[in-house]
Amino acid sequence: MSHPLPDMISAAIEKVRGVVDVNTSIGDPITTPDGLTVIPVSRISFGLGGGGGDYVMKHPSANGTNPFGGGSGAAVTIQPLAFLVIKGESVRLLPIAEPASSALERLVELVPEVLAKLSSLKKDKEKDGEAEDVSEI
Repeated sequence: MSHPLPDMISAAIEKVRGVVDVNTSIGDPITTPDGLTVIPVSRISFGLGGGGGDYVMKHPSANGTNPFGGGSGAAVTIQPLAFLVIKGESVRLLPIAEPASSALERLVELVPEVLAKLSSLKKDKEKDGEAEDVSEI
């Protein structure tokens, strides 16, 4: 008779295999009627553990074995990372940004966007012939 511990670990591994496959990491494509295809991309982490022990008794069972106690378990974490967006010949990777943990971090994240908008406003004014000297600002 085989020992129960390897069977418990194998059962836990099979359960993880049932949850985690390539379609979990790179999701199924979603296509819109206008031809835009979006593919989700995720990070998968998992852990597996198990253990057990035989308990020695003064009088083993009739088949000569001692009682066994044990257990196994697994955990899976799926974290969305990005989306692949495909439209015709164009392919873009749109990462999912984690929220800023403080107001200062959020402010630092917004600086490039604000500078781009200011630059755009300056270019629009120059096109309209209303260029102002903003070097003193």
